[in-house]
Amino acid sequence: ILGMFSELKFPVPWGHVAAKAWGPSEGHPVLCLHGWLDNANTFDKLIPLLPRDCYYVAMDFSGHGLSSHRPAGSPYHFLDYVTDVRRVAAALQWRRFTLMGHSMGGSVAGMFCFLYPEMVDKLILLENLGFLLAPEDTEAWLKSERMVIDRLLSLEAKQQIPKARSPEAALQRLLEANRHLTAEGGAILLQRGATETPAGLVYNRDLRVRTQSRESFTVEQCVKLLQKIQDRVLIIVAQDGLLVPHKLDSTNHFVKALQEAFESTLKEHIQLVEVPGSHFVHLNEPKVVSGIISNFLTAQNTRARL
Repeated sequence: ILGMFSELKFPVPWGHVAAKAWGPSEGHPVLCLHGWLDNANTFDKLIPLLPRDCYYVAMDFSGHGLSSHRPAGSPYHFLDYVTDVRRVAAALQWRRFTLMGHSMGGSVAGMFCFLYPEMVDKLILLENLGFLLAPEDTEAWLKSERMVIDRLLSLEAKQQIPKARSPEAALQRLLEANRHLTAEGGAILLQRGATETPAGLVYNRDLRVRTQSRESFTVEQCVKLLQKIQDRVLIIVAQDGLLVPHKLDSTNHFVKALQEAFESTLKEHIQLVEVPGSHFVHLNEPKVVSGIISNFLTAQNTRARL
């Protein structure tokens, strides 16, 4: 039964990467990647609705969920998350598999796909376009990179102890920080995202995760990369999410140019589906996306789907 899952642990030099798995281990492999500050539980409601002959592994990125935090003094570079994926694939001995990523997990999935195209048969992006947007302004980019270093050093200087909260307060804090989460969705994420201590619930995530350094692309690079993996990509955006093309600020040159690229160059090759719901539609209302994803997973020729 796909509602049943097992816990997995993969050793890494600084500890382990944790994951949970559903379905038969000999089934078609699907690696599922959660969003920033989330964890593998983000897929709890969706995976039981997907094809039963696949083997789904949802991993916790380093510093998230039940995975070890990175060593002292290390920042969280975006490429390190991509390396986490490569490590897990190697541990599972997967040579070719499907990648499904939500939000930041979609950016990691996209980057992995660009670096290891021979290892990915299909790419499913939930509320993500497969890469990170480059700041238009060089000064803005420099400022963001400087902030990463300053934040890391500031955190180290403070030596903060993670705050303990009551279960109600921990959930409330999570919902305040994310207006797209329902109370049920937040509670599901907290099950894996916090640990009970005598003083109360403590979030598991590493405080340094907020200092992550990003890898970003120009529009031309994005189009080139997406063309490289065309015919195997499903992008799902939610109408009240963070990415709906017609609701984005049209003064943003990057997004505008990207929209044009989707319309002209990529439309024939990449399925871009808009669904009702918010940024966490896959967790809040999984039935809205499960049919679309199931059809894409089972189609032999991904051009003849939906």
